[in-house]
Amino acid sequence: MNSPVTPSPSPIANSQLMTFNSPASLLDHVTQEWRSNFVTVDLDTPKLVNFFSRRPFFMLTHVDAPLFLRYNRSNRHLHSINATSLENFVRQNDQAAFGTDESTSVQGHLSCSGFRTLRHLIKLSIVNSFQTISELHTYLDSLDMTNLERLRPQWDTYFMTLADLASQRSNCMKRRVGAILVKENRIVATGYNGTPRGVTNCNEGGCPRCNRTSAADILECLCLHAEENALLEAGRDRVGKNAIIYCNTCPCLKCTIKIIQSGVTRVVYNLSYKVDEASAKLFKEAGIELSRHTPPPEA
Repeated sequence: MNSPVTPSPSPIANSQLMTFNSPASLLDHVTQEWRSNFVTVDLDTPKLVNFFSRRPFFMLTHVDAPLFLRYNRSNRHLHSINATSLENFVRQNDQAAFGTDESTSVQGHLSCSGFRTLRHLIKLSIVNSFQTISELHTYLDSLDMTNLERLRPQWDTYFMTLADLASQRSNCMKRRVGAILVKENRIVATGYNGTPRGVTNCNEGGCPRCNRTSAADILECLCLHAEENALLEAGRDRVGKNAIIYCNTCPCLKCTIKIIQSGVTRVVYNLSYKVDEASAKLFKEAGIELSRHTPPPEA
């Protein structure tokens, strides 16, 4: 097994070739010398790639190029008598890309059908549409490929990735937003935008304004923002079960949805407000008791 070693800032131009008896011996060597930079193109099966990907210093890089450009490059490297037609080249490409045998390789490279099983491991994708090798090398130098954050994200990158993931839970008809509340690099709560707990989801018509229904002109948006949700979830444990909130005025819609999300189970108010009916409807849908307190008459 061959592995070009990359000990200098100009990795490809100044590499030297090393040979190993087996994948295991290669892995043992790079594990002991992991602070150096190595490049190999000999991991040509999904099993081998998965074998190496268990190490925290392993970075799988995918390099591709437009089909017609690859065809021209291939024929330039072959003698005219061995040159293949475009039709045959496309057929071979389709076999590599959509063939059923994921363990096979084409011309010493991992087949695309096998590659599809490894997409989740790819750290960097490169499109080699350059006309010369020197242009490609210049581009590779600009990528800062050995930046350790590609392998182990810094805290900001880590938490922002989680915020993006949280946004995928959103069902808001306007946009998807996610938020992560962190304290001392520890996650306190997550949140994404949408209608409050127990209320019909936004994408099911729960928020008239987001769905632009006929009631949108008279009602405020019922969706909690991702940031609000994260803050409210952080407070749910402190609110606890069977919590009651007393308000001298019936809560407005924005306060209503936050009360619902906070875990309060009963709301007591005194004075009326302009959106009493809308608030009452949401509280009922969420299973929260709403009652108006009437003090005894004064003497």
